[in-house]
Amino acid sequence: MQTELSKKLGVEHAIFGFTPFPAVAAAISRAGGFGVLGAVRYTAPDDLKRDLDWVEAHVDGRPYGLDVVMPAKKVEGVTEADVEAMIPEGHRQFIRDTLAKYGVPELAEGEAAGWRITGWMEQVARNQLDVAFDYPIKLLANALGSPPADVVERAHDRGVLVAALAGSARHARKHQEAGIDIVVAQGYEAGGHTGEIASMVLTPEVVEAVDPLPVLAAGGIGSGQQVAAAFSLGAQGVWLGSMWLTTTEADLHSTALTAKLLAAGSGDTVRSRALTGKPARQLRTEWTDAWDDPDGPGTLPMPLQGLLVAEAVSRIQKYEVEPLLGTPVGQIVGRMNSERSVQAVFDDLTRGFEQAVDRINRIAGRSGQ
Repeated sequence: MQTELSKKLGVEHAIFGFTPFPAVAAAISRAGGFGVLGAVRYTAPDDLKRDLDWVEAHVDGRPYGLDVVMPAKKVEGVTEADVEAMIPEGHRQFIRDTLAKYGVPELAEGEAAGWRITGWMEQVARNQLDVAFDYPIKLLANALGSPPADVVERAHDRGVLVAALAGSARHARKHQEAGIDIVVAQGYEAGGHTGEIASMVLTPEVVEAVDPLPVLAAGGIGSGQQVAAAFSLGAQGVWLGSMWLTTTEADLHSTALTAKLLAAGSGDTVRSRALTGKPARQLRTEWTDAWDDPDGPGTLPMPLQGLLVAEAVSRIQKYEVEPLLGTPVGQIVGRMNSERSVQAVFDDLTRGFEQAVDRINRIAGRSGQ
């Protein structure tokens, strides 16, 4: 599964794996793909340094990258406390009522709420980059579109390629104009933040829009046959995220959540603003239903919603309150029905890819050539 892009980056397979787990990122690179560590949860630079040290020690010299969440436009002088003050009391009361309805216990006195969506703040992302550029990363990806121009220049000065996610051809052309090296065409089926266009339509549109820039197809891809389909649509690789959540190297800290993922079908996700304020595909739960209920207060815009629900999500996860327990995941969750190692996933992808190529060759009358 090699393309011009995978050869340029020195990887065996043009499979880019996004994950918040260092062990998964390293395993993806060792398996011949390109592991990309998600940085948004690292609000303390020392924590990111610790995990990048670990990744560097476990990739066996193979390439890897980092994914940040950085707005293209800078917002001056806005602190997290300023944003917190914008959250209406009615929304806070709605959370208290919902958690009480399901008997969700409080956190212990003095216990922090865990992950908070602060990585959207530019200075947090810049602190992450100050750490990351001390490591031999080969790719910097940005989940909020094109990063600021000086960040692109800084990456290029270090020989680091820059990728940006796009949900439309219009977005993709803006990335090209901003000097981005790789566009990730993320379809409606994907987990996390998505646009409105499905992968089968989006991928060739983006490929045509930004030619000759390489494009990675993302969303609804979890088999070798789907990788082959992405290549046939003009992509030079695939970007997989959800598939790694049920690998043995992943650390969800929740057996209940893993069980829900393994049991879920492709129709058990919903594109909801409940997590961050922007439409993000995730497991459908009674938590997402509550926020999407027209009788409720409705969600707040990003980043207010993420800050609002941070403690609640931490409590739901800590106490594994099954009706409310969820995670961002794509429609490919229907194929994620067993726990496997990252290497086993790659073995399945390569087998399926070979079968798809053989099938097309037979249809085209090229069998045995």
